[in-house]
Amino acid sequence: MHNLHTLRPDIVFEGIGGQAMQQNGLKSLFPMHELSVVGLTEVIPKYRALRRRVHQTVAAVLAGQFDALVTIDSPDFCLRVTKLVKAASNIRTVHYVVPSVWAWRPKRAQKMAHCVDQVLALFPFEPPYMEAAGMRCDFVGHPLISKSKPTYADARKFRNQYGLRDTPILLVLPGSRRTEVQKLMKPFREAVDIFCRDKLPIQIVIPTVSTVSDLVREDISNWSGDPIVIETSGSAVADGVDIVKRGGFAAANIALAASGTVSLELAAARTPMVIGYRFSWLTWQFIKHMAITDTATLVNLLSDTRDIPECLGPMCRGDMIAKKLNHVWLNPETQIHALETAMIRISVNGGDPGLQAAKAVLDGLSPS
Repeated sequence: MHNLHTLRPDIVFEGIGGQAMQQNGLKSLFPMHELSVVGLTEVIPKYRALRRRVHQTVAAVLAGQFDALVTIDSPDFCLRVTKLVKAASNIRTVHYVVPSVWAWRPKRAQKMAHCVDQVLALFPFEPPYMEAAGMRCDFVGHPLISKSKPTYADARKFRNQYGLRDTPILLVLPGSRRTEVQKLMKPFREAVDIFCRDKLPIQIVIPTVSTVSDLVREDISNWSGDPIVIETSGSAVADGVDIVKRGGFAAANIALAASGTVSLELAAARTPMVIGYRFSWLTWQFIKHMAITDTATLVNLLSDTRDIPECLGPMCRGDMIAKKLNHVWLNPETQIHALETAMIRISVNGGDPGLQAAKAVLDGLSPS
Protein backbone atom coordinates (compact mmCIF):
# COMPACT_ATOMS: atom_id res chain seq x y z
CA MET A 1 0.00 0.00 0.00
CA HIS A 2 2.82 2.40 0.86
CA ASN A 3 4.56 1.75 -2.46
CA LEU A 4 1.35 1.98 -4.45
CA HIS A 5 0.75 5.39 -2.93
CA THR A 6 4.32 6.43 -3.73
CA LEU A 7 3.93 5.36 -7.36
CA ARG A 8 0.40 6.76 -7.68
CA PRO A 9 -0.24 9.53 -5.11
CA ASP A 10 -3.88 9.79 -6.24
CA ILE A 11 -4.66 6.20 -5.25
CA VAL A 12 -7.49 5.53 -2.76
CA PHE A 13 -7.87 2.38 -0.64
CA GLU A 14 -11.00 0.77 0.76
CA GLY A 15 -11.35 -2.72 2.19
CA ILE A 16 -10.50 -4.87 5.22
CA GLY A 17 -7.24 -4.75 7.11
CA GLY A 18 -5.37 -4.43 10.36
CA GLN A 19 -3.64 -1.55 12.10
CA ALA A 20 -0.71 -1.20 9.69
CA MET A 21 -3.03 -1.04 6.68
CA GLN A 22 -5.24 1.49 8.43
CA GLN A 23 -2.17 3.64 9.05
CA ASN A 24 -1.71 3.65 5.27
CA GLY A 25 -5.14 5.11 4.65
CA LEU A 26 -7.53 2.16 4.86
CA LYS A 27 -10.81 2.34 6.77
CA SER A 28 -11.55 -1.30 7.58
CA LEU A 29 -15.04 -2.57 6.82
CA PHE A 30 -14.89 -4.77 9.94
CA PRO A 31 -12.19 -6.01 12.38
CA MET A 32 -9.57 -8.10 10.60
CA HIS A 33 -9.20 -10.59 13.48
CA GLU A 34 -12.63 -12.07 12.66
CA LEU A 35 -10.98 -13.87 9.71
CA SER A 36 -8.18 -15.47 11.77
CA VAL A 37 -9.63 -18.98 11.86
CA VAL A 38 -7.70 -22.13 10.88
CA GLY A 39 -8.89 -25.72 10.43
CA LEU A 40 -12.16 -27.40 9.48
CA THR A 41 -13.55 -27.89 12.96
CA GLU A 42 -12.53 -24.34 13.92
CA VAL A 43 -14.33 -22.79 10.93
CA ILE A 44 -17.61 -24.71 11.24
CA PRO A 45 -18.91 -22.91 14.39
CA LYS A 46 -18.17 -19.53 12.75
CA TYR A 47 -19.36 -20.45 9.26
CA ARG A 48 -22.53 -18.32 9.29
CA ALA A 49 -20.71 -15.25 10.61
CA LEU A 50 -17.95 -15.66 8.03
CA ARG A 51 -20.50 -16.13 5.25
CA ARG A 52 -22.19 -12.86 6.25
CA ARG A 53 -18.82 -11.11 6.12
CA VAL A 54 -18.20 -12.52 2.63
CA HIS A 55 -21.46 -11.07 1.31
CA GLN A 56 -20.92 -7.78 3.16
CA THR A 57 -17.51 -7.48 1.50
CA VAL A 58 -18.84 -8.33 -1.97
CA ALA A 59 -21.58 -5.73 -1.62
CA ALA A 60 -19.03 -3.07 -0.63
CA VAL A 61 -16.80 -3.92 -3.61
CA LEU A 62 -19.65 -3.80 -6.10
CA ALA A 63 -20.96 -0.53 -4.65
CA GLY A 64 -17.62 1.20 -5.28
CA GLN A 65 -16.05 2.08 -8.60
CA PHE A 66 -12.73 0.30 -8.18
CA ASP A 67 -9.99 -0.36 -10.70
CA ALA A 68 -8.79 -3.46 -8.89
CA LEU A 69 -9.67 -5.81 -6.08
CA VAL A 70 -6.50 -6.97 -4.32
CA THR A 71 -7.07 -9.85 -1.92
CA ILE A 72 -4.32 -10.87 0.49
CA ASP A 73 -3.81 -14.45 1.69
CA SER A 74 -6.82 -15.99 3.61
CA PRO A 75 -7.84 -17.89 0.46
CA ASP A 76 -10.93 -19.54 1.92
CA PHE A 77 -12.41 -16.08 2.56
CA CYS A 78 -10.79 -13.99 -0.17
CA LEU A 79 -11.41 -16.33 -3.07
CA ARG A 80 -15.09 -16.63 -2.16
CA VAL A 81 -15.28 -12.85 -2.31
CA THR A 82 -13.37 -12.75 -5.60
CA LYS A 83 -15.59 -15.38 -7.22
CA LEU A 84 -18.77 -13.45 -6.41
CA VAL A 85 -17.28 -10.11 -7.45
CA LYS A 86 -16.03 -11.50 -10.76
CA ALA A 87 -19.42 -13.04 -11.50
CA ALA A 88 -21.07 -9.64 -11.17
CA SER A 89 -18.43 -7.27 -12.60
CA ASN A 90 -15.30 -6.81 -14.72
CA ILE A 91 -13.13 -5.53 -11.87
CA ARG A 92 -9.53 -6.73 -12.24
CA THR A 93 -8.75 -9.23 -9.48
CA VAL A 94 -5.31 -9.70 -7.98
CA HIS A 95 -4.53 -12.23 -5.26
CA TYR A 96 -1.43 -11.58 -3.14
CA VAL A 97 0.10 -14.84 -1.82
CA VAL A 98 -0.29 -18.09 -3.73
CA PRO A 99 -2.39 -20.65 -1.83
CA SER A 100 -0.29 -23.68 -0.91
CA VAL A 101 -1.27 -25.61 -4.05
CA TRP A 102 2.26 -27.04 -3.98
CA ALA A 103 1.44 -28.71 -0.66
CA TRP A 104 -2.15 -29.88 -0.99
CA ARG A 105 -5.32 -29.40 -3.08
CA PRO A 106 -3.46 -28.47 -6.31
CA LYS A 107 -6.74 -28.18 -8.23
CA ARG A 108 -7.34 -24.88 -6.41
CA ALA A 109 -5.17 -23.24 -9.07
CA GLN A 110 -7.62 -24.22 -11.82
CA LYS A 111 -10.55 -22.99 -9.73
CA MET A 112 -8.80 -19.69 -9.05
CA ALA A 113 -8.27 -19.09 -12.76
CA HIS A 114 -12.02 -18.55 -13.22
CA CYS A 115 -12.04 -15.51 -10.96
CA VAL A 116 -8.43 -14.31 -10.50
CA ASP A 117 -6.59 -12.37 -13.21
CA GLN A 118 -3.20 -12.03 -11.54
CA VAL A 119 -1.34 -13.61 -8.62
CA LEU A 120 1.59 -12.17 -6.65
CA ALA A 121 3.90 -14.94 -5.45
CA LEU A 122 6.17 -14.87 -2.40
CA PHE A 123 8.23 -17.89 -3.43
CA PRO A 124 10.10 -18.70 -6.66
CA PHE A 125 8.63 -22.19 -7.03
CA GLU A 126 5.03 -20.90 -7.18
CA PRO A 127 4.55 -19.15 -10.59
CA PRO A 128 4.57 -22.36 -12.70
CA TYR A 129 1.52 -23.68 -10.81
CA MET A 130 -0.46 -20.50 -11.45
CA GLU A 131 0.70 -19.95 -15.03
CA ALA A 132 -0.18 -23.52 -15.96
CA ALA A 133 -3.74 -22.78 -14.84
CA GLY A 134 -3.90 -19.68 -17.05
CA MET A 135 -3.23 -16.81 -14.65
CA ARG A 136 -0.54 -14.15 -14.75
CA CYS A 137 1.81 -14.75 -11.82
CA ASP A 138 4.58 -12.36 -10.67
CA PHE A 139 7.25 -13.52 -8.20
CA VAL A 140 7.68 -10.40 -6.06
CA GLY A 141 9.71 -11.83 -3.16
CA HIS A 142 8.86 -12.25 0.51
CA PRO A 143 8.18 -9.14 2.67
CA LEU A 144 10.70 -10.43 5.22
CA ILE A 145 13.49 -9.38 2.84
CA SER A 146 12.67 -5.70 3.35
CA LYS A 147 13.20 -5.95 7.11
CA SER A 148 16.57 -5.63 8.81
CA LYS A 149 18.15 -8.95 9.73
CA PRO A 150 18.81 -9.59 13.42
CA THR A 151 22.41 -8.78 14.37
CA TYR A 152 24.95 -9.65 17.04
CA ALA A 153 24.35 -6.19 18.53
CA ASP A 154 20.60 -6.96 18.78
CA ALA A 155 21.44 -10.21 20.57
CA ARG A 156 23.77 -8.55 23.10
CA LYS A 157 21.25 -5.80 23.80
CA PHE A 158 18.53 -8.37 24.43
CA ARG A 159 20.75 -10.45 26.73
CA ASN A 160 21.82 -7.37 28.68
CA GLN A 161 18.22 -6.18 28.98
CA TYR A 162 17.17 -9.44 30.66
CA GLY A 163 20.44 -10.10 32.51
CA LEU A 164 21.13 -13.31 30.62
CA ARG A 165 24.80 -12.81 29.73
CA ASP A 166 25.84 -16.11 28.11
CA THR A 167 22.95 -18.28 29.34
CA PRO A 168 21.69 -20.58 26.52
CA ILE A 169 18.28 -19.51 25.21
CA LEU A 170 15.46 -21.73 23.96
CA LEU A 171 12.94 -19.71 21.95
CA VAL A 172 9.37 -21.06 22.06
CA LEU A 173 6.92 -19.77 19.43
CA PRO A 174 3.43 -21.29 19.80
CA GLY A 175 1.78 -19.15 17.12
CA SER A 176 -0.21 -15.94 16.84
CA ARG A 177 -3.73 -17.37 16.55
CA ARG A 178 -5.68 -18.35 19.63
CA THR A 179 -6.56 -21.76 18.22
CA GLU A 180 -2.86 -22.46 17.59
CA VAL A 181 -1.79 -21.44 21.07
CA GLN A 182 -4.55 -23.50 22.68
CA LYS A 183 -3.40 -26.60 20.80
CA LEU A 184 0.36 -26.15 21.08
CA MET A 185 1.13 -24.87 24.57
CA LYS A 186 0.64 -28.27 26.23
CA PRO A 187 2.88 -30.37 23.93
CA PHE A 188 5.43 -27.53 23.76
CA ARG A 189 5.48 -27.31 27.57
CA GLU A 190 5.96 -31.07 27.89
CA ALA A 191 8.76 -31.01 25.32
CA VAL A 192 10.55 -28.15 27.05
CA ASP A 193 10.32 -29.90 30.44
CA ILE A 194 11.94 -33.03 28.99
CA PHE A 195 14.52 -31.18 26.92
CA CYS A 196 15.68 -28.85 29.70
CA ARG A 197 15.82 -31.51 32.39
CA ASP A 198 19.58 -32.13 32.06
CA LYS A 199 20.56 -28.83 30.45
CA LEU A 200 20.16 -26.25 33.20
CA PRO A 201 20.78 -23.39 33.22
CA ILE A 202 18.77 -22.65 30.08
CA GLN A 203 16.43 -19.70 29.63
CA ILE A 204 13.07 -20.10 27.92
CA VAL A 205 11.91 -17.05 25.95
CA ILE A 206 8.38 -16.90 24.51
CA PRO A 207 7.64 -14.08 22.03
CA THR A 208 3.92 -13.47 21.67
CA VAL A 209 1.42 -10.89 20.43
CA SER A 210 -1.28 -9.00 22.28
CA THR A 211 -4.14 -11.08 20.82
CA VAL A 212 -2.88 -14.29 22.49
CA SER A 213 -0.67 -13.04 25.33
CA ASP A 214 -3.36 -13.79 27.93
CA LEU A 215 -3.40 -17.46 26.91
CA VAL A 216 0.39 -17.67 26.97
CA ARG A 217 0.74 -15.98 30.36
CA GLU A 218 -1.96 -18.17 31.87
CA ASP A 219 -0.29 -21.35 30.63
CA ILE A 220 3.28 -20.54 31.70
CA SER A 221 2.20 -20.68 35.34
CA ASN A 222 2.46 -24.46 34.80
CA TRP A 223 5.96 -24.31 33.26
CA SER A 224 9.11 -25.18 35.15
CA GLY A 225 11.77 -22.51 35.34
CA ASP A 226 10.93 -18.87 34.81
CA PRO A 227 10.06 -18.25 31.13
CA ILE A 228 10.44 -14.73 29.78
CA VAL A 229 7.39 -13.61 27.78
CA ILE A 230 7.99 -10.92 25.17
CA GLU A 231 4.79 -9.23 24.07
CA THR A 232 5.81 -7.72 20.76
CA SER A 233 2.79 -5.47 20.24
CA GLY A 234 3.60 -1.95 21.37
CA SER A 235 7.37 -2.44 21.49
CA ALA A 236 9.72 -0.05 19.73
CA VAL A 237 9.72 -0.67 16.01
CA ALA A 238 12.38 0.06 13.39
CA ASP A 239 11.75 -0.45 9.64
CA GLY A 240 8.73 -2.63 10.44
CA VAL A 241 10.58 -4.98 12.80
CA ASP A 242 9.89 -5.24 16.51
CA ILE A 243 13.28 -4.50 18.11
CA VAL A 244 12.79 -6.64 21.22
CA LYS A 245 11.54 -9.57 19.14
CA ARG A 246 14.47 -9.21 16.75
CA GLY A 247 16.87 -9.25 19.69
CA GLY A 248 15.28 -12.42 21.06
CA PHE A 249 15.53 -14.18 17.72
CA ALA A 250 19.18 -13.16 17.34
CA ALA A 251 20.10 -14.24 20.86
CA ALA A 252 18.42 -17.67 20.75
CA ASN A 253 20.53 -20.82 20.51
CA ILE A 254 17.60 -22.94 19.33
CA ALA A 255 13.88 -22.54 18.69
CA LEU A 256 10.69 -24.58 18.91
CA ALA A 257 8.08 -23.03 16.65
CA ALA A 258 4.62 -23.51 15.19
CA SER A 259 4.58 -24.25 11.47
CA GLY A 260 4.36 -21.11 9.34
CA THR A 261 6.22 -18.03 8.19
CA VAL A 262 8.08 -17.86 11.51
CA SER A 263 10.50 -20.46 10.13
CA LEU A 264 11.72 -17.76 7.70
CA GLU A 265 12.11 -15.24 10.52
CA LEU A 266 14.25 -17.78 12.34
CA ALA A 267 16.21 -18.41 9.15
CA ALA A 268 16.92 -14.66 8.91
CA ALA A 269 18.38 -14.86 12.43
CA ARG A 270 20.27 -18.11 11.58
CA THR A 271 18.55 -19.80 14.51
CA PRO A 272 18.30 -23.64 14.32
CA MET A 273 14.78 -24.88 14.89
CA VAL A 274 12.26 -27.67 15.34
CA ILE A 275 8.76 -27.21 13.92
CA GLY A 276 5.61 -28.54 15.56
CA TYR A 277 1.91 -28.28 14.78
CA ARG A 278 -1.31 -29.90 15.96
CA PHE A 279 -4.60 -30.19 14.11
CA SER A 280 -8.00 -31.43 15.11
CA TRP A 281 -8.48 -35.11 14.25
CA LEU A 282 -10.76 -34.30 11.30
CA THR A 283 -8.45 -31.63 9.88
CA TRP A 284 -5.46 -33.97 10.17
CA GLN A 285 -7.26 -36.78 8.33
CA PHE A 286 -8.13 -34.37 5.54
CA ILE A 287 -4.59 -32.98 5.22
CA LYS A 288 -2.98 -36.43 5.46
CA HIS A 289 -4.90 -37.69 2.45
CA MET A 290 -4.65 -34.49 0.40
CA ALA A 291 -0.99 -33.56 0.97
CA ILE A 292 1.34 -33.74 -2.05
CA THR A 293 4.57 -32.82 -0.25
CA ASP A 294 6.35 -34.51 2.64
CA THR A 295 7.15 -31.30 4.52
CA ALA A 296 5.18 -28.29 5.77
CA THR A 297 8.21 -26.13 6.56
CA LEU A 298 9.04 -23.31 4.15
CA VAL A 299 12.78 -23.48 4.84
CA ASN A 300 12.78 -27.14 3.77
CA LEU A 301 10.86 -26.35 0.59
CA LEU A 302 13.00 -23.35 -0.36
CA SER A 303 16.30 -25.09 0.33
CA ASP A 304 15.30 -28.40 -1.29
CA THR A 305 16.31 -30.16 1.92
CA ARG A 306 14.59 -31.75 4.88
CA ASP A 307 17.07 -30.37 7.40
CA ILE A 308 14.42 -28.77 9.62
CA PRO A 309 12.83 -31.49 11.81
CA GLU A 310 9.04 -31.54 12.09
CA CYS A 311 6.54 -32.99 14.55
CA LEU A 312 3.13 -32.63 12.93
CA GLY A 313 -0.31 -33.99 13.78
CA PRO A 314 -0.13 -37.01 16.09
CA MET A 315 3.68 -36.71 16.18
CA CYS A 316 3.35 -33.34 17.94
CA ARG A 317 3.94 -34.85 21.39
CA GLY A 318 6.27 -33.73 24.14
CA ASP A 319 8.56 -36.75 23.96
CA MET A 320 8.88 -36.65 20.16
CA ILE A 321 9.55 -32.91 20.08
CA ALA A 322 12.13 -33.16 22.89
CA LYS A 323 13.99 -35.84 20.94
CA LYS A 324 14.16 -33.59 17.87
CA LEU A 325 15.23 -30.60 19.96
CA ASN A 326 18.03 -32.60 21.51
CA HIS A 327 19.30 -33.68 18.09
CA VAL A 328 19.36 -30.09 16.83
CA TRP A 329 20.97 -28.90 20.07
CA LEU A 330 23.85 -31.31 19.51
CA ASN A 331 24.09 -30.66 15.74
CA PRO A 332 23.05 -27.03 15.07
CA GLU A 333 25.42 -26.67 12.12
CA THR A 334 23.40 -29.12 10.01
CA GLN A 335 20.76 -26.44 9.39
CA ILE A 336 22.94 -23.46 8.47
CA HIS A 337 23.08 -24.15 4.72
CA ALA A 338 19.31 -24.59 4.54
CA LEU A 339 18.69 -21.36 6.46
CA GLU A 340 21.01 -19.34 4.22
CA THR A 341 19.64 -20.86 1.00
CA ALA A 342 16.04 -20.12 2.00
CA MET A 343 16.82 -16.45 2.58
CA ILE A 344 18.54 -16.10 -0.79
CA ARG A 345 15.64 -17.70 -2.65
CA ILE A 346 12.89 -15.45 -1.26
CA SER A 347 14.51 -12.37 -2.79
CA VAL A 348 14.04 -10.94 -6.30
CA ASN A 349 17.50 -9.58 -7.10
CA GLY A 350 17.63 -7.93 -3.69
CA GLY A 351 14.66 -5.66 -4.51
CA ASP A 352 12.00 -4.46 -2.07
CA PRO A 353 9.10 -6.96 -2.28
CA GLY A 354 6.53 -4.24 -1.50
CA LEU A 355 7.74 -2.16 -4.42
CA GLN A 356 7.85 -5.20 -6.71
CA ALA A 357 4.26 -6.03 -5.75
CA ALA A 358 3.06 -2.45 -6.29
CA LYS A 359 4.68 -2.28 -9.72
CA ALA A 360 3.14 -5.62 -10.69
CA VAL A 361 -0.36 -4.48 -9.70
CA LEU A 362 -0.06 -1.22 -11.65
CA ASP A 363 1.47 -3.01 -14.64
CA GLY A 364 -1.48 -5.37 -14.70
CA LEU A 365 -3.83 -2.40 -14.90
CA SER A 366 -1.94 -0.83 -17.81
CA PRO A 367 -3.48 -1.27 -21.29
CA SER A 368 -1.63 -4.03 -23.18
